[in-house]
Amino acid sequence: MKNVGEAPQEELATGERSTRNRVARSILDHGPSTVAELAGRLGLTQAAVRRHLDALVADDVVEAREQRVYGTRTRGRPAKVFALTDCGRDAFDQSYDKLAVDALRWIGEREGGEQAVAAFARARMAAQGGAYRKAVESAPPEQRTEALAKALSADGYAATARSAPPPQQGEQLCQHHCPVAHVAEQFPQLCEAETEFFAELLGTHVQRLATIAHGDGVCTTFIPKTSHAPPAAHTSKNTANASASTAGRNPA
Repeated sequence: MKNVGEAPQEELATGERSTRNRVARSILDHGPSTVAELAGRLGLTQAAVRRHLDALVADDVVEAREQRVYGTRTRGRPAKVFALTDCGRDAFDQSYDKLAVDALRWIGEREGGEQAVAAFARARMAAQGGAYRKAVESAPPEQRTEALAKALSADGYAATARSAPPPQQGEQLCQHHCPVAHVAEQFPQLCEAETEFFAELLGTHVQRLATIAHGDGVCTTFIPKTSHAPPAAHTSKNTANASASTAGRNPA
């Protein structure tokens, strides 16, 4: 990975570059973050964090935005958070986006249109999902979302699981990084196939609330609380398909 937020002059000390990279990496791992959150995670003063953020903003590595609120909005102006830009994500993810887009476009134009792209997306998800299935099926029901998050993190998705904000009853699976975000922006079938797979794997209807591919700072999937989820292998296809109805769409 190249260093992000490098100053054009050579006088920027190695320690400064390292700390700046840590700030950017923390945003990648945890999603859009406030100055206070970054300072707490990195053990820095808020003044130091602001200084590094100013440099990262100037280099188009991060951008400031209003904090997106899910559930009941509290009084007052939403806090300002800092999120990675596309340029910032590219610094961490040296992928073959153009090749992938060209290949999927070729499939769509010559080999069956959108249905062929969707079939490819499902096959891709099934091929890489073996480790996810093993992790989920070996975990107790109440820990399956957390197990899936850890398996996704091992594949570079920087995923976390947390309780959903009231009044929702359930959990949120948050993927703070998406290695294929630029491709999914043009081919939402990738997001839809992933959401279908999560529903089938967890044995319940899930709902995609936000995606990085469509401008959100994090991919967020809501997993409702269930008393007795059916075994993942026996989840109906109808449930999985219904779960993907909002995949790849920004609800805002």
